[in-house]
Amino acid sequence: MRIALLAVAAAFVTGGVAIAAPSTPIPHGINVEQLQPRSLLPKRKLHSEFIVEVNKYGQVARVRSGKDSGWPPFNAQTYGNALQAFIRTTDNHVVVGVYRLTYDYNPKTARVHRDVTLVRRGGVNPNAEGAANQMMEIARRNRTRTPPPALAVTPAPHPAPSVNIKRMPDLPQVMKSPGH
Repeated sequence: MRIALLAVAAAFVTGGVAIAAPSTPIPHGINVEQLQPRSLLPKRKLHSEFIVEVNKYGQVARVRSGKDSGWPPFNAQTYGNALQAFIRTTDNHVVVGVYRLTYDYNPKTARVHRDVTLVRRGGVNPNAEGAANQMMEIARRNRTRTPPPALAVTPAPHPAPSVNIKRMPDLPQVMKSPGH
């Protein structure tokens, strides 16, 4: 931006031809929902639910069972959300027990509504470790078992393109697919 302004200023000072500024104003905020390709979203309502156990901290300690929505990406996203959930009352207290988490996707609004219902108080281990904590511990233990893909021995088919830090691509260029 500074280089363009300096070029315009130099053109005015030397009497040269000035370059016109772009006619579209630069937006102050970007609506991320508008940029998402809605064509990839499902066209029908989706519903999945999970029966989970909650420990004394309000963390989901385990998923007991679940009902499939019929759309695997939605199932994976809602299952991951259920594993990471904290369930507490409005006054931030915890009721240890079994809960039903339901996820409803509305294609008209492209939003997911989550609902929590207490199925039964107690009947679970209140000292159980949270499922998200368990997953993080497994990842820490297995971190050195398999090297990351970047350290693979196979040679790269093409050298990586160099990036000019002074000239990063504009948002419209980034949003276009490579073939178009």
